[in-house]
Amino acid sequence: MKTQQKSKIKFLLIFICALILPFDLVFISGNWLWPEGWIFGIWLLGLCSLNLIYMYRYSPALLEERYRVIRPGSGGQKRWDKYLIYISVPSLVLWLAIMPLDAQRFAWTTNFPIWLEPLGLLLLIGSAFFMFRSFKDNPFLSPLVRIQVERDQKVVSTGVYGFVRHPLYLGDVLLFLGAPLLLGSLYGFIIGLYLSILFVVRIMGEEKMLLEELEGYVAYTQRVKYRLIPYVW
Repeated sequence: MKTQQKSKIKFLLIFICALILPFDLVFISGNWLWPEGWIFGIWLLGLCSLNLIYMYRYSPALLEERYRVIRPGSGGQKRWDKYLIYISVPSLVLWLAIMPLDAQRFAWTTNFPIWLEPLGLLLLIGSAFFMFRSFKDNPFLSPLVRIQVERDQKVVSTGVYGFVRHPLYLGDVLLFLGAPLLLGSLYGFIIGLYLSILFVVRIMGEEKMLLEELEGYVAYTQRVKYRLIPYVW
Protein backbone atom coordinates (compact mmCIF):
# COMPACT_ATOMS: atom_id res chain seq x y z
CA MET A 1 0.00 0.00 0.00
CA LYS A 2 2.82 2.38 0.89
CA THR A 3 4.52 1.58 -2.43
CA GLN A 4 1.34 2.48 -4.33
CA GLN A 5 1.03 5.75 -2.42
CA LYS A 6 4.64 6.65 -3.16
CA SER A 7 4.08 5.85 -6.83
CA LYS A 8 1.02 8.11 -6.93
CA ILE A 9 2.93 10.95 -5.28
CA LYS A 10 5.80 10.59 -7.77
CA PHE A 11 3.31 10.49 -10.66
CA LEU A 12 1.54 13.65 -9.46
CA LEU A 13 4.79 15.55 -8.94
CA ILE A 14 6.06 14.69 -12.43
CA PHE A 15 2.65 15.47 -13.94
CA ILE A 16 2.62 18.89 -12.25
CA CYS A 17 6.10 19.59 -13.62
CA ALA A 18 4.84 18.69 -17.10
CA LEU A 19 1.85 21.04 -16.68
CA ILE A 20 4.04 24.08 -16.12
CA LEU A 21 6.37 23.42 -19.08
CA PRO A 22 4.48 25.60 -21.62
CA PHE A 23 4.31 28.50 -19.16
CA ASP A 24 8.03 28.19 -18.40
CA LEU A 25 8.92 28.46 -22.08
CA VAL A 26 6.87 31.56 -22.81
CA PHE A 27 7.88 33.14 -19.49
CA ILE A 28 11.57 32.78 -20.39
CA SER A 29 10.86 34.18 -23.86
CA GLY A 30 9.35 37.36 -22.41
CA ASN A 31 6.52 37.17 -24.98
CA TRP A 32 3.25 35.67 -23.75
CA LEU A 33 1.86 35.92 -27.30
CA TRP A 34 4.60 33.81 -28.87
CA PRO A 35 2.60 31.27 -30.98
CA GLU A 36 5.50 28.92 -31.76
CA GLY A 37 6.40 28.80 -28.08
CA TRP A 38 2.86 27.82 -27.11
CA ILE A 39 2.74 25.21 -29.90
CA PHE A 40 5.95 23.58 -28.72
CA GLY A 41 5.02 23.86 -25.05
CA ILE A 42 1.61 22.29 -25.56
CA TRP A 43 3.19 19.58 -27.74
CA LEU A 44 5.68 18.82 -24.97
CA LEU A 45 2.96 18.81 -22.31
CA GLY A 46 0.76 16.53 -24.42
CA LEU A 47 3.52 14.00 -25.08
CA CYS A 48 4.72 13.91 -21.46
CA SER A 49 1.15 13.55 -20.18
CA LEU A 50 0.29 10.83 -22.70
CA ASN A 51 3.35 8.76 -21.81
CA LEU A 52 2.87 9.23 -18.07
CA ILE A 53 -0.83 8.34 -18.11
CA TYR A 54 -0.20 5.33 -20.35
CA MET A 55 2.49 3.96 -18.04
CA TYR A 56 0.47 4.69 -14.90
CA ARG A 57 -2.58 2.82 -16.22
CA TYR A 58 -1.08 0.03 -18.31
CA SER A 59 2.59 -0.40 -17.39
CA PRO A 60 3.27 0.55 -13.74
CA ALA A 61 6.47 -1.52 -13.69
CA LEU A 62 7.82 0.55 -16.57
CA LEU A 63 6.82 3.75 -14.77
CA GLU A 64 8.80 2.64 -11.71
CA GLU A 65 11.75 1.90 -13.96
CA ARG A 66 11.55 5.38 -15.52
CA TYR A 67 11.82 6.91 -12.04
CA ARG A 68 15.40 5.64 -11.96
CA VAL A 69 16.41 8.70 -13.97
CA ILE A 70 16.57 10.58 -10.64
CA ARG A 71 18.84 7.86 -9.18
CA PRO A 72 21.89 7.60 -11.47
CA GLY A 73 24.12 4.66 -10.63
CA SER A 74 21.29 2.44 -9.35
CA GLY A 75 20.33 -1.02 -10.55
CA GLY A 76 23.69 -1.91 -12.03
CA GLN A 77 23.83 1.06 -14.42
CA LYS A 78 27.06 1.17 -16.39
CA ARG A 79 29.47 3.62 -14.79
CA TRP A 80 30.22 5.44 -18.04
CA ASP A 81 26.48 6.03 -18.56
CA LYS A 82 26.15 7.64 -15.12
CA TYR A 83 28.70 10.26 -16.12
CA LEU A 84 27.02 10.70 -19.50
CA ILE A 85 23.74 11.47 -17.73
CA TYR A 86 25.51 14.06 -15.57
CA ILE A 87 26.55 15.74 -18.83
CA SER A 88 23.37 15.31 -20.86
CA VAL A 89 20.75 16.38 -18.27
CA PRO A 90 22.23 19.89 -17.71
CA SER A 91 22.73 20.15 -21.47
CA LEU A 92 19.05 19.36 -22.00
CA VAL A 93 18.01 22.03 -19.47
CA LEU A 94 20.30 24.53 -21.22
CA TRP A 95 18.78 23.60 -24.58
CA LEU A 96 15.25 24.21 -23.30
CA ALA A 97 16.23 27.57 -21.81
CA ILE A 98 18.38 28.85 -24.68
CA MET A 99 15.70 28.48 -27.37
CA PRO A 100 13.20 31.03 -25.97
CA LEU A 101 16.05 33.34 -24.98
CA ASP A 102 17.51 33.14 -28.48
CA ALA A 103 14.31 33.22 -30.53
CA GLN A 104 12.45 35.90 -28.54
CA ARG A 105 13.92 37.63 -25.49
CA PHE A 106 17.34 38.55 -26.93
CA ALA A 107 16.76 37.67 -30.61
CA TRP A 108 20.31 36.43 -31.11
CA THR A 109 19.17 34.56 -34.23
CA THR A 110 18.08 36.90 -37.01
CA ASN A 111 16.62 36.22 -40.45
CA PHE A 112 15.80 32.62 -39.58
CA PRO A 113 14.07 31.05 -42.65
CA ILE A 114 10.36 30.89 -41.82
CA TRP A 115 9.88 27.90 -44.12
CA LEU A 116 11.86 25.82 -41.61
CA GLU A 117 9.07 26.20 -39.03
CA PRO A 118 6.66 23.71 -40.68
CA LEU A 119 9.59 21.33 -41.19
CA GLY A 120 10.29 21.57 -37.47
CA LEU A 121 6.66 20.80 -36.70
CA LEU A 122 6.77 17.73 -38.97
CA LEU A 123 9.87 16.50 -37.15
CA LEU A 124 8.08 16.96 -33.82
CA ILE A 125 5.12 14.92 -35.07
CA GLY A 126 7.52 12.13 -36.03
CA SER A 127 9.25 12.49 -32.66
CA ALA A 128 5.96 12.09 -30.76
CA PHE A 129 5.13 8.95 -32.75
CA PHE A 130 8.45 7.21 -32.09
CA MET A 131 8.56 8.26 -28.46
CA PHE A 132 5.06 7.11 -27.56
CA ARG A 133 5.35 3.87 -29.50
CA SER A 134 8.67 3.13 -27.80
CA PHE A 135 6.99 3.37 -24.41
CA LYS A 136 4.06 1.30 -25.63
CA ASP A 137 6.10 -1.40 -27.35
CA ASN A 138 8.95 -1.82 -24.86
CA PRO A 139 8.14 -2.61 -21.20
CA PHE A 140 11.89 -2.55 -20.42
CA LEU A 141 12.52 1.02 -21.60
CA SER A 142 14.90 2.11 -18.87
CA PRO A 143 16.37 5.64 -18.69
CA LEU A 144 19.64 4.01 -17.56
CA VAL A 145 21.97 1.76 -19.53
CA ARG A 146 21.63 -1.45 -17.53
CA ILE A 147 20.36 -5.01 -17.82
CA GLN A 148 17.15 -5.42 -15.80
CA VAL A 149 17.95 -8.84 -14.33
CA GLU A 150 15.33 -8.44 -11.60
CA ARG A 151 12.64 -7.98 -14.28
CA ASP A 152 13.90 -10.81 -16.51
CA GLN A 153 14.56 -8.42 -19.39
CA LYS A 154 13.88 -9.77 -22.89
CA VAL A 155 14.68 -8.50 -26.38
CA VAL A 156 11.82 -6.46 -27.87
CA SER A 157 11.63 -6.74 -31.65
CA THR A 158 8.03 -5.80 -32.48
CA GLY A 159 6.36 -2.49 -33.31
CA VAL A 160 8.80 0.37 -33.88
CA TYR A 161 11.60 -1.95 -32.71
CA GLY A 162 11.17 -3.76 -36.01
CA PHE A 163 12.01 -0.46 -37.75
CA VAL A 164 15.21 0.57 -35.94
CA ARG A 165 16.89 -0.82 -32.84
CA HIS A 166 16.67 2.44 -30.87
CA PRO A 167 13.40 4.17 -31.81
CA LEU A 168 13.27 6.25 -28.60
CA TYR A 169 16.62 7.81 -29.46
CA LEU A 170 15.32 8.47 -32.97
CA GLY A 171 12.38 10.31 -31.40
CA ASP A 172 14.82 12.26 -29.21
CA VAL A 173 16.94 13.33 -32.17
CA LEU A 174 13.85 14.46 -34.08
CA LEU A 175 12.90 16.50 -31.01
CA PHE A 176 16.37 18.05 -30.62
CA LEU A 177 16.39 19.17 -34.26
CA GLY A 178 12.68 19.85 -34.79
CA ALA A 179 12.03 22.12 -31.81
CA PRO A 180 14.67 24.77 -32.66
CA LEU A 181 13.50 24.79 -36.28
CA LEU A 182 9.92 25.44 -35.16
CA LEU A 183 11.02 28.10 -32.67
CA GLY A 184 13.55 29.76 -34.96
CA SER A 185 16.64 29.28 -32.78
CA LEU A 186 20.03 28.69 -34.39
CA TYR A 187 21.72 28.27 -31.00
CA GLY A 188 19.07 25.77 -30.00
CA PHE A 189 19.76 23.84 -33.19
CA ILE A 190 23.51 23.76 -32.45
CA ILE A 191 22.88 22.45 -28.92
CA GLY A 192 20.37 19.98 -30.41
CA LEU A 193 23.11 18.64 -32.69
CA TYR A 194 25.40 18.32 -29.68
CA LEU A 195 22.71 16.39 -27.75
CA SER A 196 22.14 14.14 -30.77
CA ILE A 197 25.86 13.31 -30.85
CA LEU A 198 25.76 12.48 -27.12
CA PHE A 199 22.91 10.06 -27.80
CA VAL A 200 24.84 8.45 -30.67
CA VAL A 201 27.73 7.88 -28.26
CA ARG A 202 25.28 6.38 -25.76
CA ILE A 203 23.84 4.07 -28.41
CA MET A 204 27.31 2.68 -29.16
CA GLY A 205 27.96 1.96 -25.49
CA GLU A 206 24.49 0.51 -24.96
CA GLU A 207 24.82 -1.73 -28.03
CA LYS A 208 28.08 -3.15 -26.67
CA MET A 209 26.35 -4.01 -23.38
CA LEU A 210 23.31 -5.55 -25.07
CA LEU A 211 25.40 -7.66 -27.45
CA GLU A 212 27.47 -9.01 -24.56
CA GLU A 213 24.84 -9.40 -21.85
CA LEU A 214 21.29 -9.69 -23.27
CA GLU A 215 20.34 -13.09 -24.63
CA GLY A 216 18.93 -12.93 -28.16
CA TYR A 217 20.23 -9.46 -28.99
CA VAL A 218 22.79 -10.71 -31.50
CA ALA A 219 20.04 -12.44 -33.49
CA TYR A 220 17.91 -9.28 -33.23
CA THR A 221 20.68 -7.17 -34.80
CA GLN A 222 20.74 -9.57 -37.73
CA ARG A 223 17.01 -9.03 -38.33
CA VAL A 224 16.94 -5.28 -37.68
CA LYS A 225 20.07 -3.90 -39.31
CA TYR A 226 19.95 -0.23 -38.38
CA ARG A 227 20.50 1.35 -34.98
CA LEU A 228 18.99 4.80 -35.49
CA ILE A 229 18.42 5.83 -39.12
CA PRO A 230 17.21 3.28 -41.72
CA TYR A 231 19.68 2.64 -44.56
CA VAL A 232 22.23 4.96 -42.90
CA TRP A 233 23.29 3.66 -39.44
